[in-house]
Amino acid sequence: MTSANSPLLLSNVRLPDDRHEHGGETVSVSVVGGRIEAIGPNVAPPPDALVEDGGGALLLPGFVEGHTHLDKTHWGRDWYVNEVGPNLTDRIANEREFRKSSGHDAGVQSLALSRAFLAAGTTRLRTHVDIDTDAGLRYLEGVLGTRDTLADVLDMQIVAFPQSGLLIRPGTDELLGNALAAGADVLGALDPSLIDGDPVGSLNATFALAERYGKPIDIHLHEPGEIGAFTLKLLLDRVEAMGMQGRVVVSHAFCLGALPEPTALLERVARLRVALLTSAPPSRTVPPLKRCRELGITIFGGNDGIRDTWTPFGIPDMLERAMFIGMRYDLRRDDDLAVAFDCVSHAAAQGCGFADYGLHAGARADLVLVDAPTLAHAVVARPVRKLVVANGRIVARNGALAAAA
Repeated sequence: MTSANSPLLLSNVRLPDDRHEHGGETVSVSVVGGRIEAIGPNVAPPPDALVEDGGGALLLPGFVEGHTHLDKTHWGRDWYVNEVGPNLTDRIANEREFRKSSGHDAGVQSLALSRAFLAAGTTRLRTHVDIDTDAGLRYLEGVLGTRDTLADVLDMQIVAFPQSGLLIRPGTDELLGNALAAGADVLGALDPSLIDGDPVGSLNATFALAERYGKPIDIHLHEPGEIGAFTLKLLLDRVEAMGMQGRVVVSHAFCLGALPEPTALLERVARLRVALLTSAPPSRTVPPLKRCRELGITIFGGNDGIRDTWTPFGIPDMLERAMFIGMRYDLRRDDDLAVAFDCVSHAAAQGCGFADYGLHAGARADLVLVDAPTLAHAVVARPVRKLVVANGRIVARNGALAAAA
């Protein structure tokens, strides 16, 4: 793995441009101090730079995972036999009991999955971490350790998430405050109507905590149809009243795909600059992607859980998630597949608030090379990552982490 202070020149790489059969123009990228210094066809190498010939590979910005659960994963462990009941509350209770009795180590597991994300080109990531009255801050401490270990190469945001509910488990609000004070970046929330049974009280408590600690909010809203719409309207009332525009993400928002006419609600979401996250699940309704984008809503993608007690599915590959977004939303044209990729790149960086993102001078040098003729082909074929650069360091080659990473 190259040092953060080592200058780098990536030569002979192609910018993504699906207007052409073979992608865009061939350029070089100079990297100094972890930042893109220059990008273009005639870029000279910085003094003492390592020169890396990209071999005509397609150049992409580092991928952004907008919603996962690093603390829950069984990645790399023996198969978990899933016999959980069908309800959300079944899954919550089953997971809480399993983690309590099995010795599941959030630090070890989050590090294993984070490294796999990095090898596949994800350089920025938002993870939700369970905070509850059984575990206290134990899972958070494990993930904070992973964030510290990979701080030079993986830009990680942590959401303090009340997976078991807020009001229904007294003491959770205090634990959430402690988590935010300990280093969590974002305050999470969960289904104020169906889990807490008191949407007004639950949202009031959530927004009060966010205001006290000066943190943004990312709420899991699984609630369907009219119930979900009712909760969303209450949430938007608080965003407006408390000046939280641009500081709230609604994850999943299944209700927006079930309403017969969601336009008025979507227009308010857009006006208040509330972002939406979708994992594009095949079994649930999803927010209308193109309509959201037409209205100026930031809508982005994430895997959700990967190989945990909730689901046996998922791998830490954001190109695969972009493909799933394309399949779920019937995106077939090359320009539509570019929208799917945007959901795991620029839109995700914007929705999460990751600064200095992209392929331009001054951006953090997070770069991915793939052997693919076009961006659309990369999303569909998901080729092995030829090279991954994170914060100016070469961290992976041909799908494998460099030894120092």
